[in-house]
Amino acid sequence: MRETPNSESIREQGVQLSTSNIQTSASGTASDLKHRTSNIFWRVLDLIIAAIFIYAGVLKVRDPVQFAHDIDHYKILPWPISVALAFYLPWLEIFCGLGLVFRRQYRGALSILTVLIAIFIIATVAAKVRGLDITCGCFGHASQHWNFPAHLGFDLVLFGLVIFLLLRCRRNFALSER
Repeated sequence: MRETPNSESIREQGVQLSTSNIQTSASGTASDLKHRTSNIFWRVLDLIIAAIFIYAGVLKVRDPVQFAHDIDHYKILPWPISVALAFYLPWLEIFCGLGLVFRRQYRGALSILTVLIAIFIIATVAAKVRGLDITCGCFGHASQHWNFPAHLGFDLVLFGLVIFLLLRCRRNFALSER
């Protein structure tokens, strides 16, 4: 078999190209690993927050009347609105949690969850200031034995995590538009 000069130069270029690809992938490995690790961390955080809201929503869907009473204990809304919220809010929590899991309407789900947590924190603090001794009903009977600092601490951590995810999502969206 005779090789032409063109085939040798093509083969040499191929070797050079593959060598340069190896060098590029070797130099990018550390940053790729860091990027993947970061993405895994954010994804796990998404799934944890989603699981919390899906679990809480399912518990409330199972007993909407009890959840309506829990809402009414805050003494902020009239009973008919408490009943309506007891039937709709759990589904909103479930759908937002599913939005985080499946990454559909992700920013919308995070925005809604941020508002829900903020409203709940404000309502909880307002009830405590007015001297009402309430249980939040967030996790059914499991959360009835938590004291006020435990409720508030959990809600503030959850609020911070959702805000953190929302800010990261907006930053990534802004970077992708460039």
